[in-house]
Amino acid sequence: MNGETRAGERATDAWLVVAAQTGDRRAMARLVARWHRRLVAHGWRLTGDRALAEEAVQAAWIDIVRGLNGLRDERAFPAWAYRIVTRKTGAAIGDRVAGRALATALEDAPVPAPPGPDASVEQSDLRRAVAALPPGHRAAVALHYFEGLSIAETAVALGIPAGTVKTRLMHARARLRTQLEGDSDA
Repeated sequence: MNGETRAGERATDAWLVVAAQTGDRRAMARLVARWHRRLVAHGWRLTGDRALAEEAVQAAWIDIVRGLNGLRDERAFPAWAYRIVTRKTGAAIGDRVAGRALATALEDAPVPAPPGPDASVEQSDLRRAVAALPPGHRAAVALHYFEGLSIAETAVALGIPAGTVKTRLMHARARLRTQLEGDSDA
């Protein structure tokens, strides 16, 4: 997605947030329609379990709708919503695997299936390499590069310091470079 398109998308989202804050139900419905799949994908990246991600996102939408009027900067909606999903996902994992740490549950997440036949070879190699990253790195890469969040927004969404996001991205890029260059030498 190019910069102009992304800026237009963000402007539309900001407008929808403001409209939803005034009680416009159609704006809220459009906001949900625009963001639900992305939020589920984020939950899935954290859990590796589609059903658990769906449950967490449903719970997150309740908090998002309830808290939307408290959001003072409508442009912060993406990072704010991802952060709520991150918290709800953590709670769902905690409920499902009572007594186990979140990190242990995330490390057991299955690697996603490769994309369909319409994806290019380079794209499928990249997707497999990203899927093989540790969960924290995978989430940072997806939010920053795939969803277009800034370092600060990614930090808010994941509930970690910006420096940690930078470190995860640095390690993820190094790991991806090694994997992808290793594949091309074969």
